[in-house]
Amino acid sequence: MNAINSLSEFHRLLSLPEPHHPLVSVINLAHSVFLENEIWKGFVNRFYCIALKREAKGKIRYGQQHYDYDKGVLSFTAPNQVQQLDLQSMECGSGYLLIFHPDFLLQHPLANSIHQYGFFDYAVNEALHLSAEEEDDLITILHKIDKECLHIDKHTQEIILTQIESLLKYSNRFYERQFLTRKNNNFALLTRFEQLIDDYFNSDINTLLTVQYIATQMNLSPNYLSDLLRIHTGQNTQQHIHEKLIAKAKEQLSTTNLSVSEIAYALGFEHAQSFSTLFKRKTNLSPLEFRQAFN
Repeated sequence: MNAINSLSEFHRLLSLPEPHHPLVSVINLAHSVFLENEIWKGFVNRFYCIALKREAKGKIRYGQQHYDYDKGVLSFTAPNQVQQLDLQSMECGSGYLLIFHPDFLLQHPLANSIHQYGFFDYAVNEALHLSAEEEDDLITILHKIDKECLHIDKHTQEIILTQIESLLKYSNRFYERQFLTRKNNNFALLTRFEQLIDDYFNSDINTLLTVQYIATQMNLSPNYLSDLLRIHTGQNTQQHIHEKLIAKAKEQLSTTNLSVSEIAYALGFEHAQSFSTLFKRKTNLSPLEFRQAFN
């Protein structure tokens, strides 16, 4: 797999001059032209990218799926995500790309906290939509970062990372608002989620239900689904699965004579001990202690 290792290399591929700072750059899409290069057929970036775009067009591939590049206004990609671009359909439009290398975060709290922002793993079709005023707020931050890149000194990193952190916090707010304002659509997704879990546990289970399975069935990324559930229910996907699993286990323990091992295997666990450990962690009782309470 081809890799774009540096910001300088990325600048060259977009027909741009060298970046002012080797580890962080704000790219004006209106000034960018994608060079014809085989690398676009399959590559990974070694840096974070936040795209704030208007009137951008084209097809981009993440993993095994194609997406329209013009969906949403703000999108995020983390380092080492496999991508493909169709240059025949690409039109940069206007807007900005903020790119920054993970090394720029070293020895700063953001190096750890950036992993809490799940939208870096969202697919492009789950991008963030903004109002004109919200776009202007983020563009102001991008302009500040761009200006600061011209003055590299001992204060540069802290000042720029403060601005990046502010941009991420604004984005977090906007995503939560987006979840809440799409109530009708999200209600349908939540209903579908509950139905999938019920159908799974009412079927002949062969393996343990996973977050990835549910997300795939719903055509959502795992992080997007978990964030959606957390906003509306206070629990992420894994917590919902565990809640349903424990409920089914309690039902089996209290109404059947199946052994703990048989119940564990019926629920998809490979090892009964793993089931017992989870059950006790969730109920403060072992499966046998729970069953004895009904005798």
